[in-house]
Amino acid sequence: MALHFQSLAELEVLCTHLYIGTDLTQRIEAEKALLELIDSPECLSKCQLLLEQGTTSYAQLLAATCLSKLVSRVSPLPVEQRMDIRNYILNYVASQPKLAPFVIQGLIQVIAKITKLGWFEVQKDQFVFREIIADVKKFLQGTVEHCIIGVIILSELTQEMNLVDYSRPSAKHRKIATSFRDTSLKDVLVLACSLLKEVFAKPLNLQDQCQQNLVMQVLKLVLNCLNFDFIGSSADESADDLCMVQIPTTWRTIFLEPETLDLFFNLYHSLPPLLSQLGLSDPGNYHEFCRFLARLKTNYQLGELVMVKEYPEVIRLIANFTITSLQHWEFAPNSVHYLLTLWQRMVASVPFVKSTEPHLLDTYAPEITKAFITSRLDSVAIVVRDHLDDPLDDTATVFQQLEQLCTVSRCEYEKTCALLVQLFDQNAQNYQKLLHPSSGVTVDITIQEGRLAWLVYLVGTVVGGRLTYTSTDEHDAMDGELSCRRQTSSCEGLVANLSNSGFFFLENDLIHHHLNQGSQSKVQVVRLRSDIPRVPEKAWKIVKVYARMSEVLGITDDNHVLETFMTKIVTNLKYWGRCEPVISRTLQFLNDLSVGYILLKKLVKIDAVKFMLKNHTSEHFPFLGISDNHSLSDFRCRTTFYTALTRLLMVDLGEDEDEFENFMLPLTVAFETVLQIFNNNFKQEDVKRMLIGLARDLRGIAFALNTKTSYTMLFDWMYPTYLPLLQNAVERWYGEPACTTPILKLMAELMQNRSQRLNFDVSSPNGILLFREASKMVCTYGNQILSLGSLSKDQIYPMKLKGISICYSALKSALCGNYVSFGVFKLYGDNHFDNVLQAFVKMLLSVSHSDLLQYRKLSQSYYPLLECLTQDHMSFIINLEPPVLMYVLTSISEGLTTLDTVVSSSCCTSLDYIVTYLFKHIAKEGKKPLRCREATQAGQRLLHFMQQNPDVLQQMMSVLMNTIVFEDCRNQWSVSRPLLGLILLNEKYFSELRASLINSQPLPKQEVLAQCFRNLMEGVEQNLSVKNRDRFTQNLSVFRRDVAEALRSDGNTEPCGLDMMS
Repeated sequence: MALHFQSLAELEVLCTHLYIGTDLTQRIEAEKALLELIDSPECLSKCQLLLEQGTTSYAQLLAATCLSKLVSRVSPLPVEQRMDIRNYILNYVASQPKLAPFVIQGLIQVIAKITKLGWFEVQKDQFVFREIIADVKKFLQGTVEHCIIGVIILSELTQEMNLVDYSRPSAKHRKIATSFRDTSLKDVLVLACSLLKEVFAKPLNLQDQCQQNLVMQVLKLVLNCLNFDFIGSSADESADDLCMVQIPTTWRTIFLEPETLDLFFNLYHSLPPLLSQLGLSDPGNYHEFCRFLARLKTNYQLGELVMVKEYPEVIRLIANFTITSLQHWEFAPNSVHYLLTLWQRMVASVPFVKSTEPHLLDTYAPEITKAFITSRLDSVAIVVRDHLDDPLDDTATVFQQLEQLCTVSRCEYEKTCALLVQLFDQNAQNYQKLLHPSSGVTVDITIQEGRLAWLVYLVGTVVGGRLTYTSTDEHDAMDGELSCRRQTSSCEGLVANLSNSGFFFLENDLIHHHLNQGSQSKVQVVRLRSDIPRVPEKAWKIVKVYARMSEVLGITDDNHVLETFMTKIVTNLKYWGRCEPVISRTLQFLNDLSVGYILLKKLVKIDAVKFMLKNHTSEHFPFLGISDNHSLSDFRCRTTFYTALTRLLMVDLGEDEDEFENFMLPLTVAFETVLQIFNNNFKQEDVKRMLIGLARDLRGIAFALNTKTSYTMLFDWMYPTYLPLLQNAVERWYGEPACTTPILKLMAELMQNRSQRLNFDVSSPNGILLFREASKMVCTYGNQILSLGSLSKDQIYPMKLKGISICYSALKSALCGNYVSFGVFKLYGDNHFDNVLQAFVKMLLSVSHSDLLQYRKLSQSYYPLLECLTQDHMSFIINLEPPVLMYVLTSISEGLTTLDTVVSSSCCTSLDYIVTYLFKHIAKEGKKPLRCREATQAGQRLLHFMQQNPDVLQQMMSVLMNTIVFEDCRNQWSVSRPLLGLILLNEKYFSELRASLINSQPLPKQEVLAQCFRNLMEGVEQNLSVKNRDRFTQNLSVFRRDVAEALRSDGNTEPCGLDMMS
């Protein structure tokens, strides 16, 4: 519906609906009207009307929003018009400094956007949008309200310059940000610091809200200056070791002046609590202070720190601060990570300190360990009684903190062990008393179980922290003592499992208790996550550990330990089938044990393992059942179970087909059951759940079969009886991802030629038969999934894109697996290969380019598949319909700019194959022998398409050149391969790009850049031979370095509006 805004009243009604309306329909209509207003010719006049005559702040905010969207368009307004808008807003806010804060903020954002996007606009040899600092200084000479507006303008501008707009080329952003950094940012910082000095020298009346606001805005401006991305690194805040603030060299004097740092400390002490954020009681301040402490050990060695005169006092204060922080476990829990990081690194450095000065860590590290242990035990009662979130539920944080604590706890290990033994014995005795019916109170039992859970975690932590080169016999004896702590009463399964090698890390996990009517609670210790495959034989034979374990538990050697582990695993799997956390962690432990030949040889001799190999049915292991008590997501653990079980089977399997058939017997029975009832009157849900479970089981088995012999056994078992059944399931339940995803993932796993397991004998047709089945399934799914029509944003990935990505992954595995000769299909009139390629195209065209890059799994399956197609099946690519070919080339062009190196490298490779094919065709154009007539016609078709759409390859050349010149190119070799072909095919356009870059620089730099381009093509011939490509790649590396050096700005750069991305 077209809207004509002819009165202020209509516009104000629109504002009311848009910003404070409660009717969703009216708000949606208002949003549509806003978009229509922005596109209308009268937008500017209506915005002016709202600003000058609007009766509410929301009317002014609407004007600011419209102006912001208007000046942010890809096609910019004329320079004069943008200058008028900027000047109008500056005059408007100057004349009305008491506007609502959100209105001022919105209008200033418009100024910031205009300034950034027009940073290189030139009129009469002047940069017309760079006089912003001079404009701001006029505000600073006015009232306090005007000063605030001036500071906000600088703050918003600094933030806008640092903000990456992913809808625009990143090269342009870095170009503008770098110029702003070199020409203006230092002046902004100096101005902000001078304002703060004025505040400190002549204190303002901070009881006045306006003056408080001024100081806050100046501090925010300083922070924005220091947070600026100076080198375009986009540092990850979580990676503290790499998060360096790359201050420009020209700023050095500012930071070396003592008064600069003193200024901020003095301000911190003198400003009222509202401005200093209440000290360390503020979570934000506390968090940053913890990060600051962690940086001490990152930047300085322990040997350097102990030489500082104040070190003893500082380390004492840090220890007290850490202990206090640990005791207040509920306050900013994420900040504790940084404190533990500091102590972990300090303690780890002790063996390497050569200084004679005392490091005092032997005094404070045990105190830190004790504070952590006691604070976690004390937290349990508060969590249970106040019904708070249990920290143990956040397993990722718990494991991270324990991994840090294990190093700290090994300092003065005797004290740690004594404390844990005392606490463990005390809590185990208390727990045993509470189990008596006469004294047991549910809450008290729950608290005691939580304390035991923490203690089991902690025992596993300190035992797992053993290091071979620092451990002694006494420490090993202590490890044995800790490993033997157990409750010998009716508490089932409370065993602190043993880890006795520095090669693996023990994590014992006390899982959720389950209270049964009329019975005691059962506490299950289930998890030991290991890196056991790398444990050498001698690592198991630690005499001091086994001596104590033999006395208390009767465990005498490593075989006995493994037998204990496996017995516990089988017990959990048999009796805890309805508890998903117990099952999943138990199976993860089993999976860890099954990796490594030495352990596997020991495990297969254990009776519990033999029992599992012969009785893996739902009768013995309820989690393998299909009852409604299990959610479909719980079925995922079955894959892990069968992966581990198949590894155990493979140890002695060899070529024994009877043994394999016996192992597969439970699955055979299940499939035969499904076959009998699939076409009859059956309970659909049960059959569906059975097939989902079977698909997950088979995927686990297939993953573990890495030899040709064993894989052939599986294929012969599945084909031709059971594979068609899975295809029928996909056809019937295509709209239910819970069913189709496991089946498609199974097919994708079967297509993986891992360890050349699919290289069947020369007389075997299995490779072709497998591909035919995969083709049928992909085609069936592809055709059915397209019938779903359009899906909402939250449904499109699980319902459609996830399945498509799995299909692409399976197809890619088949195309690059080298076990199918695809020429056979055409030779014998088999259309399975053509059908699956057409299904690929249909599914591709149903996906938007934005979704293709937005969903990582989809992009990481599509682009490698496209790489395979362009490498070995160019005849398919060049015979695509022009719209489809354009879609493919556009997807390559957009993929070149992504930050994902897997995607961008695949795009480069695909582009290289296309360009190489086209170049070779043009090179042979004049020869045209009769035997190559068909290939020549195909090449002519591609050449004609490129001639009709010359901007396709030109755009990709621009992208690659900008990547080399302006961006942090992480895959330079990949980029260089297609770039040479593009240059040879588009020499004229390359000359234009070269000229645009050179002419955009000052005269002194133009000759340097011209020489860089001459050096780039030096020795490069007019062909795409491997030798010539390698020469170009070498030249490109030198070119990138030399151009970066030449473009390093000295503040006098005057680039014009025309750049390489125009």
